[in-house]
Amino acid sequence: MIRFILADLRRLWLGGAVVILLVALATALGVAVTLQERSLRLGSARAADKFDLVVGAAGSETQLILSSIFLQPAPLPLVDGSVLTKLAADPRVSWAAPVGFGDSFSGYPIIGTTTSLIKGTTTGFSEGKMFALEGEAVLGAAVDLSVGAEIKPMHGTAETGGHTHAGAAYKVVGKLQPTGTPWDRAILVPIQAVWHVHNLGHEHGQDEHGHEAGEHHDGDGHSHDHENEEGHEGDAHAEGEANHQEPAAQSASHAAPEQHAPKYPFALGAASSKHVEEEHHGSIDPDAPIIETFGSSTPGLPAILVKPKTIADAYRLRQEYRSGSTLGVFPGEVLTSLYAALGDAKMVLSAVAAGSQGLVAAALVLVTVIHVGQRRRQIGALRAFGAPRTSVFLIVWLELFLLVALGVGIGFLLGFAAAHVGSQMFTAKSGVILPVGFTREDLRLALILLGFAGGLAAVPALLAYRQSPAQALRA
Repeated sequence: MIRFILADLRRLWLGGAVVILLVALATALGVAVTLQERSLRLGSARAADKFDLVVGAAGSETQLILSSIFLQPAPLPLVDGSVLTKLAADPRVSWAAPVGFGDSFSGYPIIGTTTSLIKGTTTGFSEGKMFALEGEAVLGAAVDLSVGAEIKPMHGTAETGGHTHAGAAYKVVGKLQPTGTPWDRAILVPIQAVWHVHNLGHEHGQDEHGHEAGEHHDGDGHSHDHENEEGHEGDAHAEGEANHQEPAAQSASHAAPEQHAPKYPFALGAASSKHVEEEHHGSIDPDAPIIETFGSSTPGLPAILVKPKTIADAYRLRQEYRSGSTLGVFPGEVLTSLYAALGDAKMVLSAVAAGSQGLVAAALVLVTVIHVGQRRRQIGALRAFGAPRTSVFLIVWLELFLLVALGVGIGFLLGFAAAHVGSQMFTAKSGVILPVGFTREDLRLALILLGFAGGLAAVPALLAYRQSPAQALRA
């Protein structure tokens, strides 16, 4: 019987190939949607896993998480620098690290932060060391640069018409181990360097640490030789306490300080062109030691990443900073709402895939019924030569079941390949590693599809089973 089936399939190879292709494409669509949605959930959850609490200015929770953890370019309102000072001194906090962004190099975002964040969220260096000077930088694992390279920061990106900061350059001193997060594509520099490049924070480190800190500041180059430097004294770091959104910035000329500071001095994207027009240029002292203590002169920040000591401390801090001008957010709660939207999209796509599979199934039934009608003489001859009805049933059923089962198997492979390619493209662009793989849920889906294929193949097999040899031969 098996030889007969194989011979029949070889004789009708073109029709069989069409059936396999239709089933494979319909199956691949559903499998790809399922695998991609699951990988997005797992990848994004793992990317946010090391960040317990994010504090920023009152606004959109979703945008705060996307910008501060997933490094998606968008303008953010600034939280007052005093919030960082308070968090850094809080006994419930293991570490609190500022993040400042807005610059890039060769498509990689430049993120200003502190050594505590790097030590607390990475597994160490693949080569080189941690930055210790204002002009030093550390690379994420996916940044295509080498230790010793020079980086000239560009405000914004080339796509948004950004400009290169004159008089500012970083030297790469280390490269981190892979983390599987967007930070693998980031260039990390001292936060004070980002402030100084944007002409902010030149008094950072002085007010809270007395004369000794002041000596470090003066001797190591934190007071910069800007054009008409006297115009920067006094008011260069005044912050808008009314709305807690931005630090005031001095103009680059000898004129009086500006009445309105830029709202988004660290923004990538739409706000970049505004900032370019306002031309708040600064410079860095590459040999100045970094200062990671923060006082009253700390400029405003897009976000602060916080590591609480306990789960209870995390909830208390979140509640405490969810009032007034600040917003405390757990990344997980934002991801949950995004997953809900993602689940709705998956339902729509799964419904489309199920519809396409239903149409393919209906077409296959129609084709096989017609095919059985055309083979009535062959079936009648088999019965006349003594083949029992069960053998005829099995021949017809196995032919169609084998074709559909082969299509389902190929469809799973195609769906996996499509999801893998999509994940690789997403990882290359965002840095988030999306793990694509099969689970028991997929095995259950495969069994359901094979069961459906068995039922589908039984329709034409029953038609052949019920035909009498005399009627078949007279047809």
